[in-house]
Amino acid sequence: MDLTQKTNENIRFMIEEIIQKLKMATAAAMKPEHFTLEQYEDIKDIYDLVSSKSNYSISEMEAIVKELGDLRK
Repeated sequence: MDLTQKTNENIRFMIEEIIQKLKMATAAAMKPEHFTLEQYEDIKDIYDLVSSKSNYSISEMEAIVKELGDLRK
């Protein structure tokens, strides 16, 4: 997947990967359609962070979920 392209499909992919990686209980609240192309770089930054580690503390997960929540439209 070419994540250098700002597309809705890439946003969908990244959000779904973040949800899966974090095993988010609030996954239903984080649907890809809640995000816009204007937020692409912020979502990409979160995706890169989530992809870079295999384990997260509770506080890290809460911070990531908060960031995603703040980006929702």
